[in-house]
Amino acid sequence: MIELSSYANRAEGAVTMEANKAEGRGKGDHGMQIPGGPLDRQDSLHNMESLLPKAVKRRVYALKKLQVQCANIEAKFYEEVHELERKYAGLYQPLFDKRRDVVTATVEPTDEDCEWHNDREEEEELAEELKKKAAVEEKEEDAAPEEDPKGIPEFWLTIFKSVDMLSDMLQEHDEPILKHLQDIQVKFSEPGEPMSFTLEFHFEPNGFFNNAVLSKVYKMKSEPDDDDPFSFEGPEIFACEGCQIDWHKGKDVTVKTIKKKQKHKGRGTVRTVSKQVPNDSFFNFFNPIKVSPDEEPDEDAEFTLATDFEIGHFFRERIVPRAVLYFTGEALEDDESFEEEELEEGIEEEQDGDDDDEGDFDPKA
Repeated sequence: MIELSSYANRAEGAVTMEANKAEGRGKGDHGMQIPGGPLDRQDSLHNMESLLPKAVKRRVYALKKLQVQCANIEAKFYEEVHELERKYAGLYQPLFDKRRDVVTATVEPTDEDCEWHNDREEEEELAEELKKKAAVEEKEEDAAPEEDPKGIPEFWLTIFKSVDMLSDMLQEHDEPILKHLQDIQVKFSEPGEPMSFTLEFHFEPNGFFNNAVLSKVYKMKSEPDDDDPFSFEGPEIFACEGCQIDWHKGKDVTVKTIKKKQKHKGRGTVRTVSKQVPNDSFFNFFNPIKVSPDEEPDEDAEFTLATDFEIGHFFRERIVPRAVLYFTGEALEDDESFEEEELEEGIEEEQDGDDDDEGDFDPKA
């Protein structure tokens, strides 16, 4: 499951993914609970607790009981933050609607709308002058007038191709379809409903499927686990549901047809049979694997689900709110800087950890 926390550290009240939890929690790179975590550390802590004097141990139990009460209050806090997010999502949406209208050429922005201070303005002006000089020098007899593009062509496809997490899912046969993607929206569950958010992908009419909207729901919970209440660090995604795509005949890119020759054992005759098999495609995103809540998923299923949850969270927290910055590449630069910073911090912590391993803690000392 993907845990979402750090609400209090963000003024906008948005959820932050903690994909790399503390190493002692036994979590994988994608934030899911991975079997076979660092039990040695847990055992050592348990042993330390067992060495405490009985009176001290009794007081520690009292503190643990208080800690559980804190976790329950924290869960309520995150529920209220979810409601706050839902409220502000309603304030953001009219701006996102205007963004969609500009992208799809439904509305042409005014000169005032387009006023923007650009730090590279002088460089661009110089480059424009050079282009004009080059154009004068060239012979442009019988040149066809340049066609004025409508809206912002391939806005979302450009984002998909620029972001590593999304381009890894993207196949060449997906690109013609995503050219018809007009908008991506995030919808939060209503008050009184179980906590969740929905990603909606809005498409213009196209020759691939009949759906106007493809959706995916991510279900969340914000409550401490009865068996392990101290692991609670905020809301977590625990399940997701996709939707049925109504493909036009022969246009389903999530399957491919292969031909196989079969030889009859008795007669020795050979026949060719056609068979449909799964095909790599971004649109498999809308058909996530299903895991029974009563069964423990295997390691491959856990990894697949964790990756799915992380992608859904990334759409919600980064792509949808900052789409234009991913289109221009500015948000990619920010992400790269953050990754480098995180890596440097990890190296420093590792070095500090080596220095701290010089002696053992003695609870009786």
